Amino acid sequence: MSSGTIVIIVIAIIVVVAAIAGVAYTTRRRRLQQRFGPEYDRMVEEKGSRTKAEAELANRQRRVAGLDIRPLDPAARAQYSQDWAVVQERFVDAPQDAVIAAQRLVMTVMKERGYPTEGGDQVLADLSVDHANVLGNYRAAYDISQRAADNAASTEDLRQAMIHYRALFQDLLGETSAATEEPVVETTAGLPGEGAGEEPAVGTGHGPGYPEPEDAYPAETVPDNGYDAEPATTGTDVPRQRRS
Repeated sequence: MSSGTIVIIVIAIIVVVAAIAGVAYTTRRRRLQQRFGPEYDRMVEEKGSRTKAEAELANRQRRVAGLDIRPLDPAARAQYSQDWAVVQERFVDAPQDAVIAAQRLVMTVMKERGYPTEGGDQVLADLSVDHANVLGNYRAAYDISQRAADNAASTEDLRQAMIHYRALFQDLLGETSAATEEPVVETTAGLPGEGAGEEPAVGTGHGPGYPEPEDAYPAETVPDNGYDAEPATTGTDVPRQRRS
């Protein structure tokens, strides 16, 4: 075999290997895009590089694969659904309290499913692996919660927070929700401040970065009548605040 033939064979092998590597890389990128959705694009923008973004997302997958993530059993799923119904009814008379309760309930379900709930950035990173489709909802809800803590969120803002928390809540329960398409209504209005002896305002002691209490979320009794709730205009059943 002549040296020229050897060179041609070597070049052909290199071309084939490069083609296989290119196909593998393209397949990997497509899978990451499909799994992480908008989070993929957000990471590319944040990192300024597709390679760095994809490395970060792959690391997230490896981390979550090592966690003991488990589904809820039917009884727990049913109980949490009932708890959410109580929280949602509570919004009519106490919207800020309802948002606090919704945030706690979401974190409780996360913990029961095996997700760590401490460290805000890590919570988001872990959720992005299997719940990327509602991660934007959670970010929006948490942002409104923080503004509520500064008395800079209106009742409509809080209603949007409930809608967004519900999207993640239902996804964690294995349900689907039309609320994932619900837009955030950006308005600002003061809310009553935190009073002495009352529970901390939203975002001041619950959510990403804060440990949750070990006891189960307490359901409370809600009256069956006396509500003057208007029909929601967003296609959801989160009630509006009682009219005075």
